[in-house]
Amino acid sequence: MIAAAATSAMATPAFAEATAVTPLLDLRVRHEFVDQDGFADEANATTLRARGGAEASMGAWRLLGEAEATVPLNHDYDSGFNGKAGYPLVSDPKNLELNRLQLQYRGLARTVVTGGRQRILIEDQRFVGNSGWRQNEQTFDAVRLEYADPKGLKADLTYSWSVRTIWGRDGVGGRQQAVDGNYLFANLGHPTPIGNVSAFAVLIDQNEQVVSLYRQSSKTLGIRVAGAKPLSKAAKLTYAFSFASQADYQRNPNDYVSNYLLTEAGVESGPWKLVLGREVLGADKGVAFTSFQTPLATLHKFNGWADKFLTAPPNGLRDLYASVAYGWKKQFGFDSIGPAVTYHRYRSDRLGQHYGNEWNAIIAAKKGRWTVTAKYAGYDARQFATDTEKAWLQVEWAY
Repeated sequence: MIAAAATSAMATPAFAEATAVTPLLDLRVRHEFVDQDGFADEANATTLRARGGAEASMGAWRLLGEAEATVPLNHDYDSGFNGKAGYPLVSDPKNLELNRLQLQYRGLARTVVTGGRQRILIEDQRFVGNSGWRQNEQTFDAVRLEYADPKGLKADLTYSWSVRTIWGRDGVGGRQQAVDGNYLFANLGHPTPIGNVSAFAVLIDQNEQVVSLYRQSSKTLGIRVAGAKPLSKAAKLTYAFSFASQADYQRNPNDYVSNYLLTEAGVESGPWKLVLGREVLGADKGVAFTSFQTPLATLHKFNGWADKFLTAPPNGLRDLYASVAYGWKKQFGFDSIGPAVTYHRYRSDRLGQHYGNEWNAIIAAKKGRWTVTAKYAGYDARQFATDTEKAWLQVEWAY
């Protein structure tokens, strides 16, 4: 008995050292204001988002579980499901769900395998991302394999059978909680003298019985180059180029081929960053739903924060943009402060339509685990959508 007790006492510390549990917790409260032509009322949405969970690791294994809740603190907005159709849409409905539950194995040479409900961010999130600006993020029920060798070769392969959308548990129709199907994401990249070069494929086969979702089934193949070159001791040139071709796939009732093109260049010098870019989501000769689409992207990140182009118009989209940003370190009591301003000019890819123009501005200040963000979007409509102003004030704390 004494020997057994001693053995148990000696074994417990060894197990404790081999097993680590890391808590996961973040809180975000945000007020979003929307003034949009065509609505009698302005939207004022105040919402609280809370995530909590833990990751346990032992040897090569990691188990992560995380719940997520979004709570409206008022109801002066259309969440998509609350019956407030007289207000502009703010896509943050009330929600309570299992956000992530994944098992990961890191025992293979330079390879990580992750299975379960997980967050997937691929490169700049233009084709696959988590829509992290929304209170309820997008996750995937999937199996993912990632490989990286010391010389820089990276391979990333994912099969997903369900996309857990931003709409949450009350989602229905084209705004449902989960969109089942067969999704394949593949990415192969390697550093070169001109920058990191990657080839990618995104295959979307949605099998939900909703026509609008059938039309999102597509096959996209592309290449991306991103890099930086020194201009002097104090400045560097940054650049990115991406081209992709997309065609209808599986249940999509349309027959189309459209192309995507991104060209971007920037200069960074000290705290300053200047960027000029042009992004084209091309259009085929069809009448509708034949322009280049990226339904699994972090869409709010691209083509303006007014969110007028979450779905590319039938005639495609050409977005010419310029931005300037500045970053302070250890100023005014904050660890960092970063203001930025961006201008967009939107045109169609065919028929020569001038959709409109947009200004975006942001300032974010960080102090320890706290981040405070103020953000603005102003869309001036010409031949697409309606004049819209949006403003946000957000406070976030993350452990």
